This record gives sequence, C-alpha cells and structure tokens, in this order.
Amino acid sequence: MKEAVYIGTNPSSEPDPQELLSGVALGDQTAFAALYDIVVNPVSGVVRSVLRDQAQSEEVAQEVLVEVRRTAPRYREDRDTAVNWIPTLAHRRAVDRVRSVEAAAARDRRAALLDRTPDYDHATEQVETRLEREQVRRCLRTLTELRRQSVTLAPYRGLTCREVAESLTLPLGTVQTRLRDGLVRMRDCLGVNA
Repeated sequence: MKEAVYIGTNPSSEPDPQELLSGVALGDQTAFAALYDIVVNPVSGVVRSVLRDQAQSEEVAQEVLVEVRRTAPRYREDRDTAVNWIPTLAHRRAVDRVRSVEAAAARDRRAALLDRTPDYDHATEQVETRLEREQVRRCLRTLTELRRQSVTLAPYRGLTCREVAESLTLPLGTVQTRLRDGLVRMRDCLGVNA
C-alpha cells in the first residue's frame, strides 16, 4: 500500500479546531493559543477582504479573536463547525465596521452641510425687503403732498423737524403736526401696532 504524500505539514498532525474550541470554552489557555495559531491568518484574510484598510483590518481581526475567546462557551457544535463559525464572526464584524465607518462619514457630511447652510435664506430676505418697500411706497401714495414731504424728509433723509421746516418754508409747528399725522397714517397703513 502506498503512503500519502503531503506538501507542507501533515493535516493529521494539526490539532482539531473543534476540540480546541471546546477547550477554549473551558478556559484552557493552551487550547486558545493553538486555536489562535490556526485561525489568525484566515480571520485576517476575511477581514482584510472586507475592509481593505490594514490598520482597521488588524484591529477588527483582534476583536474577532477576543470575541471567539469570550463567546466560546456559547458555541454550539450542532449548528456549525469551528472552521466555519470563526470566519463567519470575522466577516460579520468586518461588515459591521464598514457600516459604522460609512454611517460616521454620512454624519460628518450632514454636519458639514449644516455648517455651510446660511442662517437665513438670502432670496427670501430679498423678497421680503422688496415687498416691504412696495408696501411703504403704496402707503406714502395715500398721504397728502405736505404730509408725504414731511415724512420723506425727516425719517428717510435724516433731517430734523427744524431742517424740514426750513426746506419747505413752513412754520416748525405745522411741520411737526404734519409729520406726526403722516407717521400715524403710515403706521396704520402698514398695520404696525403702536
């Protein structure tokens, strides 16, 4: 009978991952060290294929191996083999990391957009200003000529009552009365509450 030839190590000489995982579940440090040596490269490969970033791959692979050690007592042989269960944990953890990184990036993008969003809408402000100006013009047209002159010269051109009286060649008291009456009518026309 011919003897089988193996390239590399004889597969029967490696400890059974299933048995090692059972030992890890019982707290056997030696079993974990042996299991680690068997699965570290496949776990790293699975994680690296999902993440592509070396630093994150190493971190997630380490997290997976810690999780294997922590959750070994809950492992059930009747559901899956150790050789399949451990890479599945690695793949799930790597996918979780990708989702977490993408969610963080999306949050950062939304936050950046909020930082660039103006506190107010320029177009809305311009429309409101234009409407207010039109309303003021419409109310000014309802005033008599003398009241309109008094109102436009004093508040809008910044003249004092005395300067308005001089420019219109009217007595100061008359200008003050027309100005007060004109402003009261403007207030009423604009719907401003006193």
